[in-house]
Amino acid sequence: MHLVTGTKTVLCLVAMFTFPLSAYAIPAITCHCFTDRSYDAAHPAAADAYFLATTQNSFFAIVFKTDKKSIVMKKQQGTSPDDLWVAYWVASKAGKTPDSLLQAKSKSDSWKNTVVPLNLPPKSLGARFSNTLNANALTDQLSEAVVDELFLKEQLLSERDLSDMRKAGANNQELIIATVIATKTKQSAKQLYLEVKAGTKTWGSLLSWTKIDTKNMQQEVTNILKLHSQ
Repeated sequence: MHLVTGTKTVLCLVAMFTFPLSAYAIPAITCHCFTDRSYDAAHPAAADAYFLATTQNSFFAIVFKTDKKSIVMKKQQGTSPDDLWVAYWVASKAGKTPDSLLQAKSKSDSWKNTVVPLNLPPKSLGARFSNTLNANALTDQLSEAVVDELFLKEQLLSERDLSDMRKAGANNQELIIATVIATKTKQSAKQLYLEVKAGTKTWGSLLSWTKIDTKNMQQEVTNILKLHSQ
């Protein structure tokens, strides 16, 4: 099914008056708003921010077996995507809830000081994540380590290809969407990423070309994970 090219609908996911801020949310609500949600050939990059966000949210929801809407809601309430990656990863290893870890992190000055007292084996957290944590890295570096751990665990990319993507500058959103499209088309994820960065392609044009409908992105991701597990 092709991505629909049609009237741009202004939709905003910020529920400023509907959902109260949680105890661990930052003061300002993060606007998770997207004016464009469908591919328009006349403006091929207009909806790219939405495609990047919804693909990441779909992947996140599946690998952590959680509801996509709850992830979006947490972002609306001010929790950063980087903190979510770390909280859900550690929670899955520690038998804790992500919310309890986010609350603990809000009372600490770093994720290292939040995670170390849990006394989790480095092997459980993964070598990449443990090494990054021990280096007292910033949250965005920790979140990249989480996604790297997941990619290697699910065999979505080889260690070399994953390293090449990171060295090329791909962030979590770009890594995930490029890999989804690459798996579907049997193309190189790095090549697709470089084409978008060079401006010769957009994520929207690539999704349209591969006939990936973002409304069914969770199913697309599920199929890709099943494919790589075979």
